[in-house]
Amino acid sequence: MLKEESSPLVRADVAVAEAYASVGNVGIGFDILGHCVAGAGDRAEVRLIAEREVRITAIDGVITDLPMAAADNTAGAALLSMIHGLDLPFGFELVLHKGIALGSGMGGSAASCVAAVVAANALLDEPLAREALYPFALDGEVVASGSRHGDNLGPMLLGGLVLATDKRIVRIPVPAEWYCALVHPHVVLETRRARAALAGHYALGEFVAQSANLALVLAGCYRGEAALVREGLSDVLVEPRRAPLIPGFAAVKQAALDHGAMGASISGAGPSVFGWFEDRASAEAASHDMRAAFKAAGHDSDVLVAPVDGPAARVL
Repeated sequence: MLKEESSPLVRADVAVAEAYASVGNVGIGFDILGHCVAGAGDRAEVRLIAEREVRITAIDGVITDLPMAAADNTAGAALLSMIHGLDLPFGFELVLHKGIALGSGMGGSAASCVAAVVAANALLDEPLAREALYPFALDGEVVASGSRHGDNLGPMLLGGLVLATDKRIVRIPVPAEWYCALVHPHVVLETRRARAALAGHYALGEFVAQSANLALVLAGCYRGEAALVREGLSDVLVEPRRAPLIPGFAAVKQAALDHGAMGASISGAGPSVFGWFEDRASAEAASHDMRAAFKAAGHDSDVLVAPVDGPAARVL
């Protein structure tokens, strides 16, 4: 059922939304912590159709060879979940504009999911709260990664730094002056391969140390104390197992630390590397040397420097 004067279900026929890049895990919060980064993003154009289905009509941008079948596409699967979860009497047509490369460690699959559900939500006469869109986005993300994790989805939906569990997303306050330098080498590291590197045994002491570090970072964010973040922003679980997959990682991380980073690690599944800084000038300076370190390892790279407390997805 499409829009009619008497229909309470929809208020427009088409909407466009954009979701921005993200830093998943933030080192110490594997699968549960992330923040968005302005400067790159995916856009979804969603149009209402009478049939209760999702039709993907075009995909363009930095990557185009993605599945056109809705159930096999992250954005399409998220919209299908929305149709069935809300028992909508109509469906959606989707055009996806990719601005984030997949396998980049910048939330490329999550951005497609979030842009799609945010655009579709704008078409409802009574749009849902952003938190209510989270389960639909999770259903889309699992298509890409094989796992229901929201460390990229949460910040894209709410903005800023977000704690994302399997049922809830909570925004964490971060000082406005804190900046992130995110450097993306022109290397593809598929999420499933990066997750496979984590197989094996872990010592109990490693989990205790990682929990302590996560607690320190969260406390530092709530209190606005960089010293606490600096003490805690060190990944002892995932980084040691994934670092060998990223050429030049050690030198790139060291370049961030040399410029006073509170901490630096792998963004999401990699190969992108991020650093947190107490001001923009330090982040800018570090980004140049981080990029040079990737170049020395044989790879060109792109740089994003933006506030940690970045913007949520928005309807254009």
